[in-house]
Amino acid sequence: MHEPVASRPPRVGWRVIPEAGLAFHLRLLLGAEIIVTYVRTRLRMRGTDVRTLVAASRAGAPPSAAGAVSDSAQERWRVAVRLGYAVGRTLGVLPTDSRCLVQSLVLSRLLAVRGIPSTLVIGAHSRPDFAAHAWVEYDGRPVLPRQGFHESRLLEL
Repeated sequence: MHEPVASRPPRVGWRVIPEAGLAFHLRLLLGAEIIVTYVRTRLRMRGTDVRTLVAASRAGAPPSAAGAVSDSAQERWRVAVRLGYAVGRTLGVLPTDSRCLVQSLVLSRLLAVRGIPSTLVIGAHSRPDFAAHAWVEYDGRPVLPRQGFHESRLLEL
């Protein structure tokens, strides 16, 4: 039996907007999109600076993406958080480079193609040892964890 059209999750082209209780085949489709985006991102990372990577992750987002997700800030926040969770889960269980910068670049792309603006933030500490971290924010709120670097913002893209 087919479910009514009104209850199907919204899409941007073939891209799935994550919803609670998403059907298995749609979760697979979202996972495939994350993996393809990851591969493209890793290929772009060779010999490229972070500003260029962020611009490339947002470039080419289809004009039809505007309005693909409700204009409600609350709805965009909800979708951003679910996409962040999906990126972390997908890249975390696969034999991939799942470091924070890669996750942030992948998530930035996924948000851009859904018409959701985001900021990629890089922070660093010099004490006790040098450490850096990248995360994504929507409307000033972290979508990916800041892991204690919120006071050490170096770069916002």
